[in-house]
Amino acid sequence: MKYCCECGAAVALSKPRGKALGRYVCTNCRRIYYHSPRLVAGCIATSDDRVLLCQRGVEPGYGLWNLPSGFVEMSEGALGGAAREALEEANAAVDVERLYALFHIPHINQTLLVFLARLPDVHVIPGPETLAVKLFEEAEVPWEEIAFATTRTALQRYFEDRRSGTYGFHFAEIVPFDPWSESM
Repeated sequence: MKYCCECGAAVALSKPRGKALGRYVCTNCRRIYYHSPRLVAGCIATSDDRVLLCQRGVEPGYGLWNLPSGFVEMSEGALGGAAREALEEANAAVDVERLYALFHIPHINQTLLVFLARLPDVHVIPGPETLAVKLFEEAEVPWEEIAFATTRTALQRYFEDRRSGTYGFHFAEIVPFDPWSESM
């Protein structure tokens, strides 16, 4: 960030009084700019014992499988964003039921909300950014071809909860894999 969107003056990175972290502050009008994580919403859409996954047709993760998910748009709620993404990526009209998991991904400045949803109509087709869509039973999930750690974690928790018959709420902070941190 270089300029204030209010007055056009230069901004400088500084630590405002009482704040623990540095922020961009306008050198003229003193407006403080907060950089909050970008909100992503998605859903675990199910029909019977199957889960809807989308094969990504865009980077990152081109060709890999993911839950229908994406960035929440301005003036759109997270629940609505999850439903919209299912419609855009898989032409799936879902009935969103409840919030299931929250994943904070600080290294890419994102927070993902995962909802549980029902898929009343299993006739789904890929959207413009999706190569394929498929309903998977747990034993069929292509675990080695999952696009993101958040999808893998959400699906693992979901199948564990389904086996136990109790669906909890899950939180995780996702950190990047660092091969150099492993002992040799």
